[in-house]
Amino acid sequence: MIDARPRLLTDLAEAERFQLLIEAVNDYAIYLLDPEGHVVSWNTGAERFKGYRADEIIGEHFSVFYTEEDRAVGMPARALRTATEEGRFEAEGWRVRKDGTRFWAHVVIDPVIADDGGVMGFAKITRDVSDKKAADAALFESEQQFRRLVQGVRDYAIYMLDPAGQVTNWNAGAQAIKGYEAEEIVGQHFSTFYTPEDRASGEPARSLATALREGKFEGEVQRVRKSGERFWAHVVIDPIYDDDGQLVGFAKITRDITERRQAQEDIERA
Repeated sequence: MIDARPRLLTDLAEAERFQLLIEAVNDYAIYLLDPEGHVVSWNTGAERFKGYRADEIIGEHFSVFYTEEDRAVGMPARALRTATEEGRFEAEGWRVRKDGTRFWAHVVIDPVIADDGGVMGFAKITRDVSDKKAADAALFESEQQFRRLVQGVRDYAIYMLDPAGQVTNWNAGAQAIKGYEAEEIVGQHFSTFYTPEDRASGEPARSLATALREGKFEGEVQRVRKSGERFWAHVVIDPIYDDDGQLVGFAKITRDITERRQAQEDIERA
C-alpha cells in the first residue's frame, strides 16, 4: 500500500506558499468568488485599493464594487455569464471603493472549473489603473488642443503626408491657401500642388528625398491652387519618425508669399 501522506503534505505546503504569494501582492486585488458571486477570499492588494478588510467583505456579493449605473443594467451578472460562456471576462471600467470614491479598474474574471466540468467559482483580478486613465485623458485633451490650434491657423497650410507622399490631414489654412477642402484632397498625392514643369522634372520626389537626407527641405517655389492659379510659396518639409525610428510620414508647412515676392520684384525693377 502506497503512503499518500508525503504527497498530501507536499500539496499542503505548495498551497500555503501560493497563499503567501497571493497575500504578498499589493498592486492587484486577487480574490475568489463562489458561483453566485459572493467573495470567499481577499488579499492584501484588494484591501489596499478597495478599502475593505477581509472580515468586512467576505460573504458579500462582488456587485458592491460596481457603480449604481452598472448594477442597474445588470453588469455584475453579465460579467460572470461572459466568463462562464466564453472562458474569460476582461474589461476596464469604474469601480467603487468602500469610502464611495470611484477608480478606473482593469478587471479579469476567470471561471474555476471543478473536476466534473462545472463552475465552482470565479477567480477575479483587479488593478487600479486610474493614473493611466488620467494620463490618457490628459494626452487626449492635449491632442485636441493641438488639433484646434492647427485648425485655427489660416496663414499657413499645415498638413501631413504619409511616407509615400499622400495627404493624410488638412487644416483651415491649407484650404484657404490652396483652395481644396479636406474631403477633396486627403488621400491625394501632394504633387498635385506642383507645377507641371516641376512634376515632369521629379521635384516632388526630390523634395521628400532631401527632407530624409538632410532632415529638412526648405525653399521658395511656385505652387498651384485648385483654380490653376500659381502662387509663390515658402515651403518646409520635415520627416516624422516614431519611437522606434521608423519613418511614419512628413509634416508640411506652406505659406503664401506672393505679395512679398511681388513687392520685392517691384523694388528691384524700380
